[in-house]
Amino acid sequence: MRRVALRGVRSHLGRFLLSVLAVLLGVAFVAGTFSLRAMLSSTFGELVDTSMLGDAYVGGPTGLETEGPGTRVPLDLVDPLLEVDGVDAAVPEVSGPVVLVGADGTAVISGGGAPSFATGLHPDEPATEVTGGRAPSGPGEIGLETNTLRTSGLAVGDTTTVVVGGEQPVEVEVVGEIAFGAPVAGATIVFLDPATAESVYAPDGLVAAIALYGDGRDEQTLVDAVTAALAPELQAAGVEVRTGEELRTETREQVEQILGFVSTFLLVFAAVALFVGGFIIANTFQMTVRQRQRELAMLRALGASPTQVFTSILVQALVVGVLGSALGVAAGVGLVAVLREVFAAMGMELSGRIPLDTSTVVVAVLVGTLVSLVSAAVPARRAALTPPVEAMRDDVVVHDGSGRWRTASGALLVALGVAAVVAAVQDGNGNDGALLGVGAAGVVLGVLVLTPAVVPVALRALAAPVVLALRPLGGLARGNVTRHPRRTASTAGALMIGMALVSAASVIAASTQASTRAIVEEEATADLLVQSATWSVPPELVNDVAQVDGVAEVDPLWFATLDVDGADRPVLGVRPGVFERALDVVVDSGDPGDLVDGTAVVQRTTARDNGWDVGTVLGLRGGAGRTDVRVVAVVDSRALGVPVIVTDVTLAELVPVAERSIDTVFLTLDPATDVAEVRDSLDEVAARYVVVSVLDAEQFADRLAEQVDQILVILYALLGLSIVIAVLGIVNTLALSIAERTREIGLLRAVGLGRLQLATVVTVESVLTAVFGTVLGIAVGTGLAATLPTVYADEGLSTLVVPWAQLGAFVGLAGVVGVVAAVWPAVRAARMDVLEAISYE
Repeated sequence: MRRVALRGVRSHLGRFLLSVLAVLLGVAFVAGTFSLRAMLSSTFGELVDTSMLGDAYVGGPTGLETEGPGTRVPLDLVDPLLEVDGVDAAVPEVSGPVVLVGADGTAVISGGGAPSFATGLHPDEPATEVTGGRAPSGPGEIGLETNTLRTSGLAVGDTTTVVVGGEQPVEVEVVGEIAFGAPVAGATIVFLDPATAESVYAPDGLVAAIALYGDGRDEQTLVDAVTAALAPELQAAGVEVRTGEELRTETREQVEQILGFVSTFLLVFAAVALFVGGFIIANTFQMTVRQRQRELAMLRALGASPTQVFTSILVQALVVGVLGSALGVAAGVGLVAVLREVFAAMGMELSGRIPLDTSTVVVAVLVGTLVSLVSAAVPARRAALTPPVEAMRDDVVVHDGSGRWRTASGALLVALGVAAVVAAVQDGNGNDGALLGVGAAGVVLGVLVLTPAVVPVALRALAAPVVLALRPLGGLARGNVTRHPRRTASTAGALMIGMALVSAASVIAASTQASTRAIVEEEATADLLVQSATWSVPPELVNDVAQVDGVAEVDPLWFATLDVDGADRPVLGVRPGVFERALDVVVDSGDPGDLVDGTAVVQRTTARDNGWDVGTVLGLRGGAGRTDVRVVAVVDSRALGVPVIVTDVTLAELVPVAERSIDTVFLTLDPATDVAEVRDSLDEVAARYVVVSVLDAEQFADRLAEQVDQILVILYALLGLSIVIAVLGIVNTLALSIAERTREIGLLRAVGLGRLQLATVVTVESVLTAVFGTVLGIAVGTGLAATLPTVYADEGLSTLVVPWAQLGAFVGLAGVVGVVAAVWPAVRAARMDVLEAISYE
């Protein structure tokens, strides 16, 4: 039977190629995701290993991690550390935000959201190497990392402008090219001389950490020696000494945690692609089994058992799965190679090699093969259980109806899914998101199961205009797509899933944009605001704009991360009175106008989750100290978007300036001034800082909407894969359907049906199937997405907007997709020899 199965693959090679392609695309996404994650892990791992070369590090309990309000380290410890036996060098880590102006006169924006920072170039730091020019030696000189030098268009010896530490822009000379031993993942890195870096980023004499380089002894031995020699000093400063390997391991683990989220996000789309591909495979084997009923019945008559017939079909599915998976792994590697070049073009250099380990290959092949086998199992079982006598009849009876059990189970799934969705939108449910997800899954699966029962009625309605306009071709096409409802439902189901996701994404995007605009209109009462393309407004600009005639009040929003009652949380520092001047928030209790030093305003959701109320005392700890604050108000402000708000003075006492940043500056103008004139003056001030923009409320909303659009483009690109696979399913189904109807087509041609008319029938079938799947998907996706504003109202998604024009465009696109998918099957049908088709068995 193995030979029979393999011969079946060879003799009907064309019908399996599209199934192989479907598996290939899905597996390519799986393999590509694992390879991309491995490459990112390798890139950041190499960056950690080459930038953290210290044998030991002195820092606070959390001060050496990538996040958290760790205790800062006094620079005064450097000299005592150098006196410890075994310590050859003590290098303070001094860095902070910077804006670099490139050769074209515009700011150099890091690719892929990577940071832009300046750091002190210490002569004892082994992680860097001067490969061109020399190291900077004064406040008017900088060095640039190799990739930064290239992306900026600058060269050693050029003069440019930088904004360092929020000070006024200064003119500097590029005196050196500095190399790291690993890709820097698109970061913009500027090097300063140590004295300048300390004066800008450590004016209080405190740094994030001090790296220690030993004389070759064991790292733990060095840590023990330093701890023993400087125990009183370390205890007084509240810092500790840890081995370099311990810190490198922690940092790599944090990177892996972030990459794990990225991998999960991408694997969800890979699962969708494979799920959609499963429809194609199932359809292929279902129609193949129907066409081979007589052949399989003959095998049964010659002694083949049902198990052998079942196994022969699964062997064919195994070939499809293994071949498609193997090709998919190769395609996945190619996909990652293309992505690496795209990232490089954006300025984000990644590792030069694309890792492909054994586990990735094994998992990808197993997943693709399993999908193929599971998809083919039901058609194989049907073939094995069909009686030989029935299968050898000229008019083969195929039990392809949806069945009462299928209709009942589909209706039950839809009902349960809808019930879960309805429960999710009820107030007071603590598991709204999870319940909504379960309900949505139930609705989608239920619709897929129920679709065969809907096909006859729905397609008759959709086909009515075509039947009237194209007599008798429209009627022929309608009969062909309704004759086998399960087959049509399976083909349309693949497209339905993709379009449900796309339409849901469109509704979410439109609703998010509308909600954002509503938040800006309702809450932001300031006349103008200032933001930076680097998301960090230079502090010096606050003083500059305050001097502009016509500006009455300036309210910067300072952000930092603090330990709030034992948990790291974003905290906002504002000037007292900001809620009267620049913001109009919903107040649950208390009065935000009472915000003064030593008090706090908290968000409704955070207060509810933690049991906070007016009068609750919260403990705050930052890198510069700790304090207690009393809650004076509970508010609902989506514009601020942080759980805790304190005064800017309180935040400054807890967090050094190097560890906090200004996200936005609200400007309230004098009522008697001309807004246009004041804005012109503000634009002149902002222009000096290169990346800073002055915005009104509408422009601010537009900027936020652009961010949503960028995310939507990524989603569309990922979801597009499932739609491509669904289109392949339509092509596959049409091609197999034409092979199944060869004799029928021959008879139609013999009684006068022309080639063009036949091609028209096939095209109409394709368009009807595509439009049906699209309309069904849009209905499901839009209906489920419409519940999100209710469930996630507290997170800012408060306004429901259905983009009807965009959804209508999707339906129009479905018609185009149907025409494109029909090209090859229609040509194939039109080219059939009439006599051979009539004599076909």
